[in-house]
Amino acid sequence: MTATRLHFEVDTHTHTYASGHAYSTITENALAAKQSGLKLLCTTDHAESMPGAPHYWFFSNQRVIPRFLHDVGIVRGVEANIMTTSGDIDVHPSSFKSLDWIIASFHEPVFAPVGRSAHTRALLNIIRSGKVDALGHLGNPHFDFDFKAVAQCAADHHVAIEINNSTLRGHSRVGSVERCYQIAEEVKSAGGYITTGSDSHFYDSIGQFEHTSALLETVSMPTDKIITYTARQFLDFLQLRGHEVIEEFQHL
Repeated sequence: MTATRLHFEVDTHTHTYASGHAYSTITENALAAKQSGLKLLCTTDHAESMPGAPHYWFFSNQRVIPRFLHDVGIVRGVEANIMTTSGDIDVHPSSFKSLDWIIASFHEPVFAPVGRSAHTRALLNIIRSGKVDALGHLGNPHFDFDFKAVAQCAADHHVAIEINNSTLRGHSRVGSVERCYQIAEEVKSAGGYITTGSDSHFYDSIGQFEHTSALLETVSMPTDKIITYTARQFLDFLQLRGHEVIEEFQHL
């Protein structure tokens, strides 16, 4: 593994076995997060339109999850599916009050690729909707879009752009790596925010950001624009987004 200087205190994209194609429990993920030196762990199982994903009640009921597991703060979240070019996602309105963090992502089984213009329109409308905090794994070449326009719109509306470590490993979304560097450059130019997600589907990759860190170092991304650089930066970003203060995390 390549040594890197950057360390992140938050992993904003992780899955449990509830997603249907992941293999760890939230407790196992939290223990792995502690061992990786994380202070906050976002649990973001797939929303219901993804084959195998849980019913929407699963997300509304996340209030039963303790705020700390293995001394790691648990951020209650979801990876929503982008459904239409109008900016619709598959998170039921009744769940919003139960969620601290919402990622929106393209997934082929839910939204078939249709072309650069349509993908760009979908992303811009989702950003402007105010419903999501971040856009996930945008490097996928099957979902080409206008990098500059989306990066600027995200910066203007305080929506974070994810740099996804699983993508950079080359295990998924083949052909994404160079595009991720280009996207990060556009986010930097726009003065926007970056978030870092392992996209873990098994606990051994929780908090593992070797490729993400190398990318962000290469593009010289300012650490004050990486919302996962410290737990406090992430919590401040949530407040910037209009989320309620999570009292249990105020000492972090």
